[in-house]
Amino acid sequence: MPELYSGKPVLGPGRACQSGLARRVRAVQQGVKGFMRMLIVGPCIATVCVTAKLFTADNPSTVSTNSAAWSGKAAAAYLDGRLNWWIGWSVAARDHDTFCVSCHTVAPYGLARPVLRAALGEQATSRPEQKLLDNVTKRVRMWQQVAPFYPDESRGIPKTSESRGTESVLNALILAAHDAPAGRLSADSRLALDVMWGEQLRAGEARGAWPWLQFHNAPWEGDSQYYGATLAAVAVAVAPGGYRSDLAIQDRLSLLRDYLVRERDSHILIDRVMLLWASARLPGLVSPAERQLASSRLTAGSAFRRLWDRGNGKMVLRSRPAAMAMPPGW
Repeated sequence: MPELYSGKPVLGPGRACQSGLARRVRAVQQGVKGFMRMLIVGPCIATVCVTAKLFTADNPSTVSTNSAAWSGKAAAAYLDGRLNWWIGWSVAARDHDTFCVSCHTVAPYGLARPVLRAALGEQATSRPEQKLLDNVTKRVRMWQQVAPFYPDESRGIPKTSESRGTESVLNALILAAHDAPAGRLSADSRLALDVMWGEQLRAGEARGAWPWLQFHNAPWEGDSQYYGATLAAVAVAVAPGGYRSDLAIQDRLSLLRDYLVRERDSHILIDRVMLLWASARLPGLVSPAERQLASSRLTAGSAFRRLWDRGNGKMVLRSRPAAMAMPPGW
């Protein structure tokens, strides 16, 4: 098993984020500064704090980065540093000189960094972000040639289909989010969205969703099919140029909407928060009254308390919808 920083065995991706978040909470409570060695906490928190502006503001440059307690430049530097580490990590390497676009580390970065760039008035993408865009674009263009992130031959059935479904959504999400500030959908982003729709399930109980990686790392890769479908909805929602109204995608989009509405009540709060974000720009997912009521209950502090149970020094993602203290249907 690979080692990371301290010489201790690396946790699985989702467990690493949960453990890192728990350490972060303890460090803040104790007034400890400079706790910068977590692999995934930065992207997780930055996405929660920043990415919502993709759905609530037409102009991401209006996102405020002026705060005595928070520095947009420091956040950008931290995120770039984490992604650089990931790109160079041998375990993340994949075929054709590409790297794994992970749900738990790379996808949050891909959402947050374009918004930070616009808010900070940066004129160009950072080097790590450009590396990510080049990596995603390469894999989208070579979709029929590149190997799945986790092939059946080495990881067992159905990891190939899970990998393809997961990657197709993440690729489309990252490229669409990058295009959003400029207001123009690139040819590569459109191709990524086409690939994403091609991997969508069209029959069975999960019709409208995508095969999704199962590594028991909730919420990213553990019973996460609904979460993945919300990411697909976000990709469509943020894609510029009126993409969500494109007649060519309406049948597929209807399948996605039906799935998200049909399965909503059986899923955990973080999944429904993602659905709430997507619904701000993608009609038909949540009614205006439901959205207003749910939003009023999701204050920053109480939302995190409802997302995680704490015990034995660990933070465990809650799995019981009844424990969320949300409005009916949420």
